[in-house]
Amino acid sequence: MQLNMLEAMNIYVNVVEQGSFIRAAEVLELHRPAVTRAVQNLEHDLGVKLLHRTTRQVSMTDEGEEFYQRCLSLLSELDDVRRLFSSTQPPKGRLRLDVPITLARAVIIPALGDFQNRYPDIEIVLGTSCRRYHWRRLGTAAMVTCAAPSYLAKHGTPHSIDELMKSHRAVNFFSNHSLQIMEWKFTVDGSIASIKIPSSILVDNSEAFLSCGLAGLGVLHGLRPSLAPFIASGELTEILTDFPPPPKPVSLLYPDRRYLAPKVRVFIDWLCEVFGPDAHL
Repeated sequence: MQLNMLEAMNIYVNVVEQGSFIRAAEVLELHRPAVTRAVQNLEHDLGVKLLHRTTRQVSMTDEGEEFYQRCLSLLSELDDVRRLFSSTQPPKGRLRLDVPITLARAVIIPALGDFQNRYPDIEIVLGTSCRRYHWRRLGTAAMVTCAAPSYLAKHGTPHSIDELMKSHRAVNFFSNHSLQIMEWKFTVDGSIASIKIPSSILVDNSEAFLSCGLAGLGVLHGLRPSLAPFIASGELTEILTDFPPPPKPVSLLYPDRRYLAPKVRVFIDWLCEVFGPDAHL
């Protein structure tokens, strides 16, 4: 009897991850011919070659790689559905977490060991993507304006917002979606002023942002938790302290679903604990 599609997909995923039909058969406690037939039937049904086979190992074709990723997504969703209606099983599985690199380094990663201790069967995948989300406010993060000593030695230290705008250049973020440059915000005479500083360079990620700032390419305006270690070490110098930037909201974004998988729900609850009520970073 031919295996159904879901069983065959599970076999295929194991063949890919184990690197051979023999090891996959051992893990799944199946006869090797059954594993081989399952993959062959998949290739026949799909009309594409999924695997390159040698005597020692297997590797995926381009179509096989795409199918593998789709299998992972579908099998994970099915596992979530089962666990959604089973309160007796602890949350487990792969959890995709999209976090700005600087925030991950400064806040999430240092605390992540506690989450892993509570939920050892949840595998965290850190990355970035563009999807539709719901959001939940977690707190705020302090902002800071700073520059490398080499930049200040060359261009001078600004003491007012006007001086900053007229005589200095910034390492600016731009949005990949709108191509708009992110505004800087300062507290001036009790009010919030939004301005745009002329750019020396535009970046679309936090690693490039920090590297350019440390290299003295322009003034930085970013999250204090991310930049504080470099200010403390002297690699960056805080400026315009009389015009403090307002704190930036920090929100948790999660997929637009009516029902959340248990692994997503427990992570949301844990992250709210990390930030605490009305957290100010």
